Amino acid sequence: VPVGLNIAIAKAKGEIVVRVDGHCVIAPDYVRRCVEYLEREPVVGVGGPMETIGETPTARTIALAMSSPFGVGNSAFRVRVNVHRYVDTIPFPAYRMSTLQAAGPFDETLIRNQDDEYNYRLRAMGGKLLFAPDVRSKYYSRSSLRALWKQYFQYGFFKVRVLQKHPAQFSLRQFVPPAFVGALLVGLVSSVFTVPMRYFLLGLILTYGVVNLGVSLRIAMHHGWEHLLRLPLTFAILHIA
Repeated sequence: VPVGLNIAIAKAKGEIVVRVDGHCVIAPDYVRRCVEYLEREPVVGVGGPMETIGETPTARTIALAMSSPFGVGNSAFRVRVNVHRYVDTIPFPAYRMSTLQAAGPFDETLIRNQDDEYNYRLRAMGGKLLFAPDVRSKYYSRSSLRALWKQYFQYGFFKVRVLQKHPAQFSLRQFVPPAFVGALLVGLVSSVFTVPMRYFLLGLILTYGVVNLGVSLRIAMHHGWEHLLRLPLTFAILHIA
């Protein structure tokens, strides 16, 4: 992806570049609205909320989990916040060509998360990224839990590389999943030797299970009970992978 982006940007002739990824469909007025915001707002990039949808029963469950704050935290574009505001990163952004030339190429070592790293660079240069609720797109989620695991494992793997490059980029919410998994691993190993750690591990698993099931019940109540059996496992994949 980053190699292709760099080649495309080098060939582009326009004043504004809009990145549209695979698995995505943008609204008919997407480009027009992005251009309008870039012309009248003091920002270097524009994006908006992403509606995650699925084409199969499992994909629809995955889409619900990826649109839930419990699943993905307070990521504005995923949970479809309806407020104009400046954010850390945006999906399918529109940039001025002059901005891209000033920031330099995408990091070609980042198979995933290259957009997060690039947006951090733009903010480090003093630029602002606008989240505009009327700039809309649809994203088609993975169709199987196995594919979702692979996707989020790659996200986590390359976030380590971004962290190495820009330690100040990360927010607290991004450390919650690795802290949770780390606590599970420590509890699992320590419980072999000490009884208190067995209670700690059991308490951690029970607490997570109760919260996970509670959120899953609430979502299934509004979107269909057929999702209830898949949602807890889907959330666990998002958090652990």
